[in-house]
Amino acid sequence: MRNYTPLVTLLLIYAVMIAIGQGIQGMWQPIMLVIFYIAVGQALNIFLGMTGYVNFGYVALLGVGAYGMAVALGYYTDLGLIPALTLGFILAILLAFIVSMVVGGIALRLRGAYFAIATIGVNEGIKYLILGGKIWGGSSGIVLSGILRKAYGAETMRFLSTVFADAGLIVVAILSGVITMYILNSRLGYGLIALREDEDAAKVMGINVRRYKQIAFVISCILAGLIGATAWTLKLTYVFPQDVFAINYTVEAIVIVMLGGAGTLLGPVVGGLIYALLKYYLTIAFPGMQLLILAPLLIIVILLFPEGVVGYLAKAARGTRFEKFVR
Repeated sequence: MRNYTPLVTLLLIYAVMIAIGQGIQGMWQPIMLVIFYIAVGQALNIFLGMTGYVNFGYVALLGVGAYGMAVALGYYTDLGLIPALTLGFILAILLAFIVSMVVGGIALRLRGAYFAIATIGVNEGIKYLILGGKIWGGSSGIVLSGILRKAYGAETMRFLSTVFADAGLIVVAILSGVITMYILNSRLGYGLIALREDEDAAKVMGINVRRYKQIAFVISCILAGLIGATAWTLKLTYVFPQDVFAINYTVEAIVIVMLGGAGTLLGPVVGGLIYALLKYYLTIAFPGMQLLILAPLLIIVILLFPEGVVGYLAKAARGTRFEKFVR
């Protein structure tokens, strides 16, 4: 029998965060920062958490997703707002899918550290392709604020960069959670967990490990592309390759997954909450020193909970009535 209690818990957490953001003045942007970090963690968790493979090229998918939306809104405004937005989401998904199929088809032949090393260059390779080839504006990027204001008016532009962008990110975050729950309760999820524990044994059991890894990789990458389209392009109304391909987003996503609990539904939520709130309030309290303080704090948490916070809670709750709430 499938246990959907963790998914209900996840949805309640989002509801509470949205209520806090709407109900307390000045809290909406901090809440959206938390949701952003949760979303990137959830998307990466579908691959890293369930296979144990570390994808250092993760931010490249955020980048191509951001460019997909930017190209649609920057070059095809004459189609009208709804068609341009629809095209933007389609391009974000398509570009993320193409990159994931190419990279996955090559790199997923490798294992462990070799796979991680193979994905390191993906991000820089795409960034310098755009810069060197002067694709989509090259180093000048795509600045949408003036284009959107001229095409649709100032009010519509503000709506897109606030209400619509935030709602879009929330939808992607919830979608990531729903997909994670489905995978965990499916044959795909059982196969991924088996290969994470012992890939050779999984092969012997008849699991097509390469196919399963490719499916998880593509799903993770497409969700990352949608996050880039909403949380970056629509929210900020500009895309510069130097910014959107910054490697720190990959590192932060990995930290969030490991902090909360890899391969669990609620792990990225807890990890995202801890990471985002610490980073936000340390930046306010100790500007310029936040990373110096944040790093040892995260190390302490990971040392105390090597399986992640949710992993530790799930282990502690095993055999009790609280077990069904933690996954």
